Amino acid sequence: MYEVEVKVRADHDPVRSNLEAAGATALGTIEQVDVYFDAPHRDFAARDEALRLREQTDSDGSTTVLTHKGPRLEGATKTRTEHETEVGSRDEMQAALTALGFSPAATVEKTRDRYAFEDCTVTLDRVAGLGEFVEVEAIVTEDAIERAQDRVTETLENLELGDAERLQTSYLDLLAAD
Repeated sequence: MYEVEVKVRADHDPVRSNLEAAGATALGTIEQVDVYFDAPHRDFAARDEALRLREQTDSDGSTTVLTHKGPRLEGATKTRTEHETEVGSRDEMQAALTALGFSPAATVEKTRDRYAFEDCTVTLDRVAGLGEFVEVEAIVTEDAIERAQDRVTETLENLELGDAERLQTSYLDLLAAD
């Protein structure tokens, strides 16, 4: 699968009002703690890759997901392969990764208010140490990348964020730059 997204810094109140006025469907709030790993056999940063163990908590409880993100493709959106699977135990998965030589590199904590809008997921992110952001995302197969890129861009414009500076970097990179 491919993740196609645009991310901007934005105050949440006007965006939330725009989403509600446009009839977006609220999907709830989740808390996420992302632990990123370094590998003993390759430099993820140099290859523009990431390996992340995410614990997310919502009103239904907690789940843990292991994700590999491949290098970004060229273009106006942040588009990359994404392989993701739910794991039974965060602690056991982290122990297995550590036993294989992977080491925790950084942690990103955020709260996300999620909405379904125009075939996309819109998240209003509050990232510890960074502030407020809006992400518009679609998860698609390779043959649907171009259409998804158009769609996330249109959605950003429909939320009156078309003039906002798009960030091509991850929250991890933004935190590292601080």
